[in-house]
Amino acid sequence: METKLNEKDKQKQMILSENLWKVMYSISWPAVIAMVLYGLNSVFDAIFVGRFVGETALAGVSIAYPLSQITLGLGSLIGVGAGSALSIALGAKDKETQKKILGNVNYLAIVVTVIYVILALLLTTPLVKVMGGVGDALEIGRTYFQITVIGALFWIYGLAGNMIVRAEGKMKTAALIMALGLMVNITANYILIVVMDMGVAGAAWGTNLGMFVYTAAGFIYFAKGKASFEAHSFKFFRDKKMIKDIFSMGMPSLIMSVMSLVQAVVVFNALSRYGSTYDLALYGAIYRIFTLLLTPIFGLMRALQPVIGINYGAKNNLRVISSFKIFAIASTLMMLPFWIITMLVPEAVLGLMFTNKIFDATSLLYFRTYMALLSILPVIFMMMTFYPAINTRKTSRNNRYCTTIDFLYTCNVIESNFYL
Repeated sequence: METKLNEKDKQKQMILSENLWKVMYSISWPAVIAMVLYGLNSVFDAIFVGRFVGETALAGVSIAYPLSQITLGLGSLIGVGAGSALSIALGAKDKETQKKILGNVNYLAIVVTVIYVILALLLTTPLVKVMGGVGDALEIGRTYFQITVIGALFWIYGLAGNMIVRAEGKMKTAALIMALGLMVNITANYILIVVMDMGVAGAAWGTNLGMFVYTAAGFIYFAKGKASFEAHSFKFFRDKKMIKDIFSMGMPSLIMSVMSLVQAVVVFNALSRYGSTYDLALYGAIYRIFTLLLTPIFGLMRALQPVIGINYGAKNNLRVISSFKIFAIASTLMMLPFWIITMLVPEAVLGLMFTNKIFDATSLLYFRTYMALLSILPVIFMMMTFYPAINTRKTSRNNRYCTTIDFLYTCNVIESNFYL
């Protein structure tokens, strides 16, 4: 029993005491692989639809795709919040909080999914129309979105559960779970789209099936006691304080998803009104490529979260700030090669989703313009991870609040030679 407990604590001790560059490498590479695999889910959908169904179908799926990402925003809301709470509890050795984490996640996942499914099914047509769907694109988009809504629980709970595994620092396990879901998704897409000729419906059902396996694998992980904390897979808790903390720490991730959806509404409406079917398909392809290229940074974000949270919980405040700086540098260096390739040979990248298409100079200019921001986003995303991970809640001190800035410069008396 002692050996088992020591093995479970090994990852936490590494995060607390090893060289931070070594910690970053050890934790990040499986996290990066995990997020790239997750991003490939959507890209393979587009490749199969674009190549085997057609340009109009790709346009319809592109319109519905941002709506389907609402489930990922909700999953991130729960997963990031619960993961941050877990990391801090692991660092602080707070067993009481640890044993309630999964039960609250189970409760929130069910409640959030039920509300989302009811609203989404009632408002499917208006939502796709708001995205700019008209004619065939409207019908195709509605079909794709409705099917993804049916599988919403697997999208929300699967992502939340995987984020909790990452919050333990077990990035390899999280990556293996994601890889299993991706393989099922690719295989199902080929069978349903190419062999069974189910078209867009096949793409949506294939993704749902992949997410189901992804969720089941995570559930089995917790049920078999593989977690480094006391996890109750079949229990439900409704701890108001913990739920408030989860929402507070996970809200930035949900806001990011909502803002992405707002952007998509504006763009797709403009394209539907003033552009062509090709314009819709082109933007959809660019959007998915852009998201895929961000997934390595998302991986580093997920790896940074337990490093920050566990060290913060253990009151290693200087190590917290050093971790942020190291991950910011690493994420920028990681992004640059991919950014350079997309800027130099955009036609090769876009060619993955369009068959026998010769892209004009204007299309390539649009692609390069959209991708131009990639080089500056890594540091911004690391900051988005940093603040929720330290859970800077309002704390009374001398009749005023201890804010995040207070934490960095006053509350914990950090030496003046450390700068953000």
